[in-house]
Amino acid sequence: MQQYETVIILTPLLSEEAAKEVLTKFGKLMTDNGAEIVHEDNWGLKKLAYPIQKKTTGYYHLTTFKAPGEFINKLEVEYKRDERIMRFLTVALDKHALAFSEKKRSGAFNKPKESKTEEVAR
Repeated sequence: MQQYETVIILTPLLSEEAAKEVLTKFGKLMTDNGAEIVHEDNWGLKKLAYPIQKKTTGYYHLTTFKAPGEFINKLEVEYKRDERIMRFLTVALDKHALAFSEKKRSGAFNKPKESKTEEVAR
């Protein structure tokens, strides 16, 4: 099974409960079709780079999952059918993207770096 990441942008007109309902619906669709959800990250309400459907903001949600390749077409058709989703992007992760994703989730990029004076003192 290949590992994928998908980012969806939900319409900002949804309530918190409605947004959770959409995310639950697609999470269930993934698990029912043999996919394994590795990580989910809700980015929240963000300003869009350009208006989509006359809206300037949207709720962003990232999902990392493992799935068979033939499932991706089915998932994207369901994204297109749901009018609460303004945009989506699904990408297959290679070994470098997987390593970066693991480091990002573990917080390796958020650790403070040692200053050069501390390194010299050692």
